[in-house]
Amino acid sequence: MITLIIYLLIGAGLFVFLLALALRKGAPVEGCGQEFVEARQALQTLRSGLLPADLIEGIFGRGDLEYVTAETVPEIHRMFLTERKRISLIWASRVRLEIRNLMHFHLGYSRFQGKMSLNTEVRLAIDFLVLVLACRALQLVLFARGPYGAPAIVGVAAGAAARVCSISEKSLAFLNPLGGATLPNDTGSGGATIQL
Repeated sequence: MITLIIYLLIGAGLFVFLLALALRKGAPVEGCGQEFVEARQALQTLRSGLLPADLIEGIFGRGDLEYVTAETVPEIHRMFLTERKRISLIWASRVRLEIRNLMHFHLGYSRFQGKMSLNTEVRLAIDFLVLVLACRALQLVLFARGPYGAPAIVGVAAGAAARVCSISEKSLAFLNPLGGATLPNDTGSGGATIQL
């Protein structure tokens, strides 16, 4: 009798679970356009605003520090380190924010795109995990030791962010313009031209 009750409970549990899966609402289709646009903006911010090698070198490179140390008084040296620490913390938090935006997009809306291979999805999940952890570790190290205390973590974070951007760019490729092509204007003179 007890085994029958156990089997009935397991069956009822499976039924409730399957019912919950069937009734589960996915991402709303009407809102997904905004999510695509936000993901594309996050990708552009990362690619052109936060991850260029010259910007990273400018923030975390030791050239400015060596110059300020050699050519200025200790008070200016301290001010320089304080400002560079503030800038590096802002950089790390912005990278983390934009990566979280891309991660949110991939978690909720990637099913509307072409299918990713399992290998790509696993690599992307690992890269997101490494990147979120690296950004958090970088923020802690930057806060404790300043912008020159963690060059290896900066490299790991920038490399993982570049990989995430590459995969995300492929996922969002349909939002890119088609080589600047225009649709023919058959509305007469003064009509609108649609730029693709």
